[in-house]
Amino acid sequence: MFEREIKKEKETRQLPPGQKAIDKVMRWGIDHPAIVDDTPKLDLTEWRLIVDGEVEKFLRLDWKALLELPHVVSVSDFHCVEGWSVLDRRWGGVLFKTLVSMVKPRAGVVSVFFECADGYSTSLSLEDLLGDEVVLAYQLNGEALENSLGGPLRLVIPEKYGYKSAMWLTRIRFMKTKLLGYWEQRGYSDTADVWKNDRFTM
Repeated sequence: MFEREIKKEKETRQLPPGQKAIDKVMRWGIDHPAIVDDTPKLDLTEWRLIVDGEVEKFLRLDWKALLELPHVVSVSDFHCVEGWSVLDRRWGGVLFKTLVSMVKPRAGVVSVFFECADGYSTSLSLEDLLGDEVVLAYQLNGEALENSLGGPLRLVIPEKYGYKSAMWLTRIRFMKTKLLGYWEQRGYSDTADVWKNDRFTM
């Protein structure tokens, strides 16, 4: 299996404005309150990731097919909109731009909409998703990503607040229009830039 490590070198280590470092990523529904009564428990033998929308090639990946894609380890910081950050997490998985090269988005695609097994959703610009640290992660620090951290598969996009790093992924749609996700419809920033302290729209 092909594997490489990606780490964005920072000239000076600093936290984004309004953030405080803690020791570990909070587990959903355990260390951190969930927005649903229970977190989804997904059977890997039945799990599928659908990738569709405005693309030349639709994908329907099962777990085995996902693991056969080129594997990377992205070392990055994770920032929650609530003000906590965890430094130097090692996320193992597939670069999002690997998926982009497979599906070949059509001309005019501007955004990507993520749907999750618990009904959660979010969206990001296609441009933001092409960075070398943006990963579809199924491992954290060398271990399988546990359910309470979004396993089996989640998005990790370090330059955005954590609500953009969708957990329990089941579908990814490439779009020529923009849809707002769960929190964005409720007043959270759609751009969610951690370095601009871009948390809320109202």
